[in-house]
Amino acid sequence: MQSLWFNCHAATMAGGRYSIIEDAALVTEGAHIAWIGPRAELPAGDYAERHDLEGAWLTPGLIDCHTHLVFGGDRSGEFEQRLEGVSYAEIAANGGGIASTVRATREASEGELLSGALQRARQLLREGVTTLEVKSGYGLDLASERKMLRVIRLLGDMLPLTVRATCLAAHAVPPEFAGRADAYIERVCREILPELAAEGLVDAVDAFCEHLGFSPAQVERVFVAAQALGLPVKLHAEQLSSLHGSSLAARYQALSADHLEYMTEDDVIAMAAAGSVAVLLPGAFYLLRETRLPPIELLRRHGVAMAVASDLNPGTSPALSLRLMLNMACTSFRLTPEEALAGVTLNAAKALGLAASRGSLEVGKLADFVAWQIRRPAELAYWLGGDLPKRVIRHAREVDHG
Repeated sequence: MQSLWFNCHAATMAGGRYSIIEDAALVTEGAHIAWIGPRAELPAGDYAERHDLEGAWLTPGLIDCHTHLVFGGDRSGEFEQRLEGVSYAEIAANGGGIASTVRATREASEGELLSGALQRARQLLREGVTTLEVKSGYGLDLASERKMLRVIRLLGDMLPLTVRATCLAAHAVPPEFAGRADAYIERVCREILPELAAEGLVDAVDAFCEHLGFSPAQVERVFVAAQALGLPVKLHAEQLSSLHGSSLAARYQALSADHLEYMTEDDVIAMAAAGSVAVLLPGAFYLLRETRLPPIELLRRHGVAMAVASDLNPGTSPALSLRLMLNMACTSFRLTPEEALAGVTLNAAKALGLAASRGSLEVGKLADFVAWQIRRPAELAYWLGGDLPKRVIRHAREVDHG
């Protein structure tokens, strides 16, 4: 059964560009796009359904490719501390930071974690997000990581969202392994990853390569274990210092390396050769009041695809708006609105290994798109917050976005 969607314009994002079609039409069959182009070239057909989009601009469904939205507790008190001049590193050294969220997450029931996660995921859904990645990493033991990943799977079952689950057990050293980071990495590689992968709870594996987290040598052990399990890897890298984690990620053909404020040109060249995506996280940059910018010009020069994500987490980016991240990526990192939109569509799909099925409006891809009542695509990055009028379509069916 084919359906016709017409009276619209389309920013297809094919090739990572606006690739605009004025006075467009789109035909869906089942859950996929069967045809897209100028309405004047629409093939004759007997369409079962016709949808007048009233002059809207179509974009692919938005993709948030880096979140930590399953967690217990909150860290608004740390926000106040940072405003008073206490650094993120000092807070972590005094038992705050990730460690405080680990305590709250371990204490929370699965139902409590799910309730909070549903509220946060619905905020993103309202903004046109149709695909979402969520990381574990606040459990740091087998039972608690399993609990988080089960909740992540439930989000995909309960909401009209495609949800990818990333195991971030190598996020921090848990308190019971204090001073024994190597022993904890051994636990991650020998027990936590294999058990959770065998249960079908993991789509990818991530780690935190930083002086507050794990060394490149420790991260490499996690990567080796992930690859032995047939799982793709990602990496938090170069956020606070230069450890060349992004080059390490590239050597293991990582889907992405994320943050990247301190990456070097050699790191950029390595990522370009590997085809790894640079995921920019302006929310954390903003909230931590960082001053070191990711090397945007180097990423452009060497042709590294740039994604943009919310990094939604309780400590450093409590961001409930992916569209706000578009504006921040433009104003803070100097992306163009076109680059920013590519960052939450096609390039975000690449960062999740999903570019073959979503991220642009092309024949054969899933019919995940948003019909925005705007005058031009740049408005998506221009407006600071607010709920822009829209219709969200996932798998060719309009969804209630709240």
